Parts: sequence; C-alpha cells; structure tokens
Amino acid sequence: MNLDHQILTLITFIPLAGAILLALLPDKGKTMQWGALAITLFTFLCTLHLPAHYAYNAPAGSFQFDQNHPWIPSPAIHYHIGVDGLSMWLVVLTGLLAPLGVLASWNAISSRRKTFYVLFLLQQVAMFGVFVSLDLFLYYAFWELSLVPMTILIATFGRTANRRRAALKYFLYAFIPSAILLVAVIWVYTRTGTFDLPTIASQHLLSGTSTAMWLASLAFLLAFAVKVPVFPLHGWLSDAVAEAPTAAVMVLAGKLGLYSILRFYFGLFPAEAHRISPLMIALGAVGIVYGALLALTQNDLKRLAAFATLGALSFITLGIFTFTIAGLDGGIFHILSESISGAALFVLMGLLYERYGTYDMRELGGLAAKLPWMVTLFVITTLSVVGLPMLNNFVGEFLILSGAMAHHHAWTAVATTGVILSAAYMLLMIQRVFYGSLGDKPEAMRTWDLDPREHLALWPIAILMLVMGIASPFWMRAIDQTGTAITQQHEDLPQTIRIESETYSQAAPSQITTASAHTRIPEATR
Repeated sequence: MNLDHQILTLITFIPLAGAILLALLPDKGKTMQWGALAITLFTFLCTLHLPAHYAYNAPAGSFQFDQNHPWIPSPAIHYHIGVDGLSMWLVVLTGLLAPLGVLASWNAISSRRKTFYVLFLLQQVAMFGVFVSLDLFLYYAFWELSLVPMTILIATFGRTANRRRAALKYFLYAFIPSAILLVAVIWVYTRTGTFDLPTIASQHLLSGTSTAMWLASLAFLLAFAVKVPVFPLHGWLSDAVAEAPTAAVMVLAGKLGLYSILRFYFGLFPAEAHRISPLMIALGAVGIVYGALLALTQNDLKRLAAFATLGALSFITLGIFTFTIAGLDGGIFHILSESISGAALFVLMGLLYERYGTYDMRELGGLAAKLPWMVTLFVITTLSVVGLPMLNNFVGEFLILSGAMAHHHAWTAVATTGVILSAAYMLLMIQRVFYGSLGDKPEAMRTWDLDPREHLALWPIAILMLVMGIASPFWMRAIDQTGTAITQQHEDLPQTIRIESETYSQAAPSQITTASAHTRIPEATR
C-alpha cells in the first residue's frame, strides 16, 4: 500500500503524537518551542504531498487519498476520510499556519509553555480531522474536539482579566448549537441508515419537504453559522479575538464553519440551502458593512482586526450562497487568501504588543522611523487585506462580486461599499500607528525592529500573498471542481426552487428580509 492510502491519517495524527511527546519532555530552555516547530514543519511537509499527487482532472465531486474502514458495527460508523479540491487546500493551509503560529509564540508565551504547545497541537489534530472526515459521526467527534483546546487556550493565555469570560462566551456560543447539531446528525442516521456523507449525497437519501427535514437543516446551518460567524451570530468574536494568543486567533474564526457549510450543509440539504440563500446573502451583505463600520470606530488593534475578519467572512458567505461558479470559486479561494492575510496581520499586531505592551492605537504613533521593516510588512499585509490588484484577496473579492452580480444586484451594491470602507479603516490604522507624531509608548521605550526569526516567519507569507494574486489558477484547478459540483447540484434541483430563490434574491433589500421568513419554509412546516 503506497503513501497515498495513508497520507491523510499521517497528517491528522502526527500532531497528536507530537503533543504526547511534548507532554513527556521536560519544559527546559527552548525545548517546547523547538519541538513544536519541528512537529509542525514535518506535518506541513506531509501536507504538500496532497497537491503534488492530486488528480486535477478527476470528476467533480470525487474524493481522493480516501480511506474507508469499519469502526463501530452498530451504529454503522466508519473511519472514512478523503479530500477534494475544497478540503485539500484547507489541509495545506492548516499545515502552513501551524509553524507560523509557533514562531509567533516563541517569546510571547513565557510560562506554562508545555500546556500551550500541547493544546496548540491538539487544535491542529481537530482541524485536520474536520477537513478530512467523510463520516458524519467521525466529523462530529473532531468538530467537538476543536472546541476544547481553543477554550482552554483563551482562558489560560488571554492577555487580560477578561479572558475567562471571553472563553466562556466562546464555549457557550459554539457548544449549544453543536449539541443541537448532534441531534440532527442522529436524525440523519435514523432516516438514511448511514453516516457516510458521499453515500447520502450521491444516492439522494435525504429528500422531501417535511418539518423534520427543515428543522434538521436549520440545526446544521445554525451550528456552522455560529462558528463562522455569520452576522448576527458574532457576539463571541471580538472578545475571543481580543483575548486569544496570536497562534490561536489565527485559526479561531472562519475556516471550520465555512468548510462545514460547503461540505455538509450544501451536501446534505441542497434544496433547503437554496430556499434560505436569499436570507444568507442579505446577512452576508449587511455583515460586510456592519463589520467595516465597527472597525472604523475601534482604537484597539485586535478588535479592529476582529471586525475586519467579520467583514471578510461575510464576503465569503455572500459568495458561496450565490450558487454560481464564480461566487463559489471566489468564496473558497477567499477562505484561503483571507486566512493567510489575516494570520500575517495578527502576527504583526502580536509583535507590536511584545514590544510596547499595548494594542491601543492612541498610545502608538510615529513608528515608521523606528521600525522600518515592520511598517513595510504591515503595509504589504494591509494592501492584501483591502484587495489591491495583484495581491491575493483581490482574486476572491472580484470573483465573489462577479458571481453575486449575476442575480443579486441590490445586495452586491451594498457589499461593494464594504470594499471602500475596508480600505478606509485599514489605511487609517497604518496612519495612526506608523505615521504622525510619536506616541507615548514609543517615546518612552527603546525597542527593536524585526529579528531574523520574525523575518523568517513573515516574508514567506508576504511572498505567498503576491504569488496567489498573480498565479491564482494554480489553486483554482482543484477549487473549481468543488464549485462545479455544487453548481451542478443547484442545476439539478427542481426548477421551481431555483426560480423562487432567484426571484427573492433580486428583490429590494427592504423587501427580502421580511419576505424570506415566509417563503423559505416548506409548505408542510407552516
């Protein structure tokens, strides 16, 4: 049996073996940092096997590198894992961000380092497991596992006395919908007799318009939307981002929830997804503007970044619910590009905090002369975040707006204002932090520019932003398979559902939010 048949298991559980190893080693000197860096780098190298050996001409909707072994006979639970054009790049992205998180935490975590790095590696296990699982029960196990290390990381390593409150808020927001999700997963099994996603989706084992079907679809959507988060379910986001250590905040929002919507919600409930798509498009457009306006009012760098993240995730929500190839491809690509740009931004903000002990822009200012290398990378990252052509975020935003404009003119116009507002708050942040008069903190403290470790962590990411902007077809070859499969699923729906969805999506913004509450629900549920 060649490596293709084992690679996903290796990628998923190497961090677990590493966590066990670190737990057994003494916490002396830099042992934890070097050990975590070696484990995450080796895992990342393993993830590169996937794009190198991926069959880009495979049929849309097929899975590769799959393993399917019986695990529990009753109920019928399988260890079934595999990747397609969507999950493959998310696995590689997770592998890439892990060593970056270790390098960003090198000096930031000075106490209880063993606990931190063990929890960080366990978080990697959970994320890899979510992205590769094709059995609903196996997926749910990894989904719940992802909640535990993140909550402990926020509660233990948060920067203020508010950290336990932020951790509790994050846990409750995520756990309660996840408990409802478990009920829906069990209902799917009783209805189909299997947890296997490809079997359920390919054989259309879930069909009809019953009340139970609609409630199950809402349970799936609610759990995933909270994890994204989709406006207005973002109540946990700003506190969690403000408190979480840099390595944790890089993977806190977006990827797991958006992937789960694309894979499981669209895969299991295509008709329900199309019926509710006008409402989700409206929430996405509102979230873009709402996040941007809140970001404009912030003085705290991490809270500004949190609301900027909400705007970016709302952009993706808008794109994927258009059910156009351009919108879906752009949304999936934007998950990757936004994660890379956001990670770089949070790392840079964390480095500023290491030097000056504050995220408050009112205490900073005039840093460009003192930190020339840092301001260079800040400007590159800022231009990426706002979607400058030739950089990575431009590709996703352009495709999302192109796909949305096909049927959703009013909400696309609303969303486009978010592009302008994002440029406003990001450039204003650069001006306040790096230019103008010298702030109180920089004037009182002597500090240093980027050191070799920080250069090593950040410049590859900056180069990747440019490469993704000018060579996006390299990623799109695989992504388009998923976009095509979901779009084809949309075309196969009854014409009445598609016409109804498109009609309400073209309605004026003032009409759609009230009308959708009545028209999205199947007749049998009223």
